[in-house]
Amino acid sequence: MAPPGARLLQKVSSTRAFARVAPHFIPAMDRAVHRLTGGKVLLSAQMLPGVILTARGAKSGLPRRTPLACMPEGEAGTWLLIGSNFGRPGHPAWTANLMAHPDADINWKGEDIPVTARLLDSGERARAWAAVLTFWPPYAKYQARVEREIRLFRLVRR
Repeated sequence: MAPPGARLLQKVSSTRAFARVAPHFIPAMDRAVHRLTGGKVLLSAQMLPGVILTARGAKSGLPRRTPLACMPEGEAGTWLLIGSNFGRPGHPAWTANLMAHPDADINWKGEDIPVTARLLDSGERARAWAAVLTFWPPYAKYQARVEREIRLFRLVRR
């Protein structure tokens, strides 16, 4: 059963206004709260499960920390990351980082976990996308607003 207010959150997060404003405050807020709580709290995880992804920059090779919504895949110990960029035109930078350097780390519920990311394609992506839309329906509106195909990555523990 969805948490109270989930439909309202889904409706608000589907708007273009949210896509314009959210990228400027949600990641910064999540980084600050995550740091202050010793990795135990992500405020955005009240809406969707989330991780802090640490991946090397595609060009610089420097570590880049990015708070992201994710879809845990049950007992498999894997996660899907959705490169929606809040329904904005370009791919988010973290997707290029994972494509260049698939070995990364996530902080999941306060635990640091080494992972390997794999970009999903064709049939595997179609199955995962169907699950993602069931998990968080606003992703369909994000995809409808952009010409690019939203990238999906599966993270597997190393």
